[in-house]
Amino acid sequence: MAKLKIVTDSSATMKSSLRDQYDIHIIPLSVMIDGTVYTDDESLTGERFMEMMAKAKKLPKTSQPPIGEFVNLYDELGADGSEILSIHMSDTLSGTVDAARQASNITKSKVTVIDTKTTDQSLAFAVIRAAQLAQEGKTSEEVLPEIQQMLQNTKLYIGVSTLENLVKGGRISRAKGLLSSILSMRVIMEFKNGDLFPIIKGRGTKTFNKWFERLKSELKNNSTVKKIGISYAGGKEQCEKYKNELQELFPQLEIYLLHTTPIIATHTGKDAFAIMYYAEQAQ
Repeated sequence: MAKLKIVTDSSATMKSSLRDQYDIHIIPLSVMIDGTVYTDDESLTGERFMEMMAKAKKLPKTSQPPIGEFVNLYDELGADGSEILSIHMSDTLSGTVDAARQASNITKSKVTVIDTKTTDQSLAFAVIRAAQLAQEGKTSEEVLPEIQQMLQNTKLYIGVSTLENLVKGGRISRAKGLLSSILSMRVIMEFKNGDLFPIIKGRGTKTFNKWFERLKSELKNNSTVKKIGISYAGGKEQCEKYKNELQELFPQLEIYLLHTTPIIATHTGKDAFAIMYYAEQAQ
C-alpha cells in the first residue's frame, strides 16, 4: 500500500520503542576505533562506545553511510509506490545528507531530502512528528510545512567538559570565539543553523549550573514549550538533576533522558550533555 515513509540517520537520538511504533527507518553511520569499523546501531550502545573510546589509542573517526545503502533502502521502501521523506543531521556535521541527496537522484522512488541543520533529539523531534503525520495518511507536501516550522522553533544547547574532542575532530573552528588551546574549559554552546555559538564558558561545574538557571527562566516564560529532551555522553548524574528540575516545571511533558549516539559522543567527548526543546513560539 502506497504511503509516506520516513527515513533518518543514526544521529537521531530516540527510544527504540518510538522508532518501532512509528515505523521509522534508520540508516546507520559507522565509527572506526583503532582501525576497526563498527556500525552505529543497537549493537554498539552509547555506554559501550564510551568505554571503547576511553581505551582507544586515537580519537574514533565517524563515516557517513554509503550512497548505495540509501539507494537500496529507497528502492525497497518505494517499491509499492510510496513516497519517502528522508530527514537528516546538519551537513556541517556529516556528509550524510549529501549522500541521501545523491541517492535520491539515482533511485526510482520519489524521495524528498531534508537537511535539518541540527542533530540528536532535536532531529528526532522532527522525525517522530513526521512519522506520526505519515501514519495519519499525510503526504510529504502536507508534512513539510509543519516539520520546517518545528525545526525553526527548536533549540539545541550543548555542554562540553573538555574541548579536546572538538579540536581533534576539526569541529572547533566552527565554535566562534573559543580558544582551542584551553582544552579544560567547560563550555555551553548553541547549535544553530548548523553552527556552534558559545554562550558561556568557565572552569568549574558552576559554569553549567549558572547557565541552566538561565535556561529554566527561558523555558518557564514560554507557555508554548511542547517537547524537551536531554542527552548525555558518559555519566548522567548531572543530567538527571536537570531532568528532575525541568519535569517540575513541565509535569505534562514526557522528558526523555537518553545516552547520545556514538556519532555525537565522538565529537563532544566524555561528560558532555545537550538540552533541546521545541516551542510553538520561539523566543
